[in-house]
Amino acid sequence: MFKLKPISLYIHIPWCLRKCGYCDFHSYVSKEIIPEKKYIEHLLKDFEKDLYLINNREINTIFIGGGTPSLLTANSIKKLLNGIKKRYMVSNNAEITIEANPKTLEYQRFIHYKNSGINRFSLGVQTFNSNLLKKIERTYDSKEVINAIIESKKISDNLNLDLMYGLPGQLLEDALSDLQFAIKYNPSHISWYQLTIEPNTIFYAKKIKLPDEETIFNMLIKGNKLLKKSGYKKYEISSYSKLNYQCQHNLNYWEFGDYIGIGCGAHGKITQKNGKIIRTIKNKNINDFLTGNYLNSIQVVSEKDKIFEYFMNIFRLYQPILKKHFREKTNIDESLIKKNIQIAIREGFLINQLDYWYTTKKGKNFLNLLLEIFLK
Repeated sequence: MFKLKPISLYIHIPWCLRKCGYCDFHSYVSKEIIPEKKYIEHLLKDFEKDLYLINNREINTIFIGGGTPSLLTANSIKKLLNGIKKRYMVSNNAEITIEANPKTLEYQRFIHYKNSGINRFSLGVQTFNSNLLKKIERTYDSKEVINAIIESKKISDNLNLDLMYGLPGQLLEDALSDLQFAIKYNPSHISWYQLTIEPNTIFYAKKIKLPDEETIFNMLIKGNKLLKKSGYKKYEISSYSKLNYQCQHNLNYWEFGDYIGIGCGAHGKITQKNGKIIRTIKNKNINDFLTGNYLNSIQVVSEKDKIFEYFMNIFRLYQPILKKHFREKTNIDESLIKKNIQIAIREGFLINQLDYWYTTKKGKNFLNLLLEIFLK
């Protein structure tokens, strides 16, 4: 029988005050009062319908993402988390994260969120530069960002700041200044990632120009050095943390762990006792979701897709890839990917050891080329 480990829970809140031009996440602009009471009721019903897939595994991380989850009142968050815990086993020391906007009204709710069980906050800062915030269509200014960080630090030591580099009109010194500001406030975790323009976004339609590749590369190299010097360890392509503050929920994704996804447009991945992996996708249409039509699709992941998805996630991490771990997570023997591994080694992307593989610096720098090998 396939050995099953604890599972994570992702909860999607689909509303935003404004759709940012670069955003390709599933969300709705809130032009009127959010039907949060009704949505929470349906989230819990959606959760109940997925329980048969879990096979009595404890939930050890919960992530409330969006959209902008901090638009919800503290009472709604409390009802949601209490409802989850009444219906299923949640670890006493579970990591429970909420994504939040640095808007004044929203960060004033943080103390109430903590009282509801939230123990990790993730602030979508993006930049401390007010002019750049306008360019990327955020709804707050640098003063609100700083106030939100100060208030969050009073409430919790477990604070992540989301920052982006390669913004329209951003200079190298701007990107480094953002990091210096973030480091000054000593968050436990910094997510620092490059802005990319996806095809189904407003910025793509407008053909928004980003800094040249050389400037972006310099931002990455010098930013990495600054973060390392300041005590932040890079454990994933865009994630840096103080000791023992890695995001456990995201680590579960990158280690090809299992998670339930509830809410409008949410995705789930759940391994069964026979080793099969089930993928669930929830209905993106909010009106349909609020009538009880939760599930859009459910399917068994093929062996080919399992292999690719495993490496697509695990290659993001800065750690050895245990061959035993590959077998445990995919229920596939590594002999099936022997030729792919040999090609990756020959290209200088991987190093092969007795019990593990290790991604080289070249492999990290040309990750897309490395992944293409596992598509074959």
